Amino acid sequence: MNINLIKEEISKNLNRKVFISVHGLRNRINRYEGTIYKMYPNLFTILVNGEEKSFNYRDVITGEVKIKYL
Repeated sequence: MNINLIKEEISKNLNRKVFISVHGLRNRINRYEGTIYKMYPNLFTILVNGEEKSFNYRDVITGEVKIKYL
């Protein structure tokens, strides 16, 4: 996969509900359920309970961020 494919997939699903898992330090996993809100050249944001959370496209490629479309 490359960044352009990830951006294309996310842009097709703009304003769609998603479930995101973020693998962090010390095997900690943060989970968010929200709506894909905005896209920028290097990151995208989701809206979770009125708060924006941002994620990097590169982290999706490396598997640190996993997206499940609802």
